[in-house]
Amino acid sequence: MSTVNVKEEAMRLIEKLPEDMTWEDLMHEIYVRQSIEAGLADSEAGRVTDVAEVRSKFGLDS
Repeated sequence: MSTVNVKEEAMRLIEKLPEDMTWEDLMHEIYVRQSIEAGLADSEAGRVTDVAEVRSKFGLDS
């Protein structure tokens, strides 16, 4: 994954939010963005588990 300028990305994210946003709205958006980036990094690094394996582990039908 390419290096991201966090300050620039945060400013873009804030600009997209509505004028009446709350601090909670902002924190949620930052959390979601960070979670997605962490998931993509895990995927690129091969830290993944097959869906069938997870379903089996929890006793769910395939």
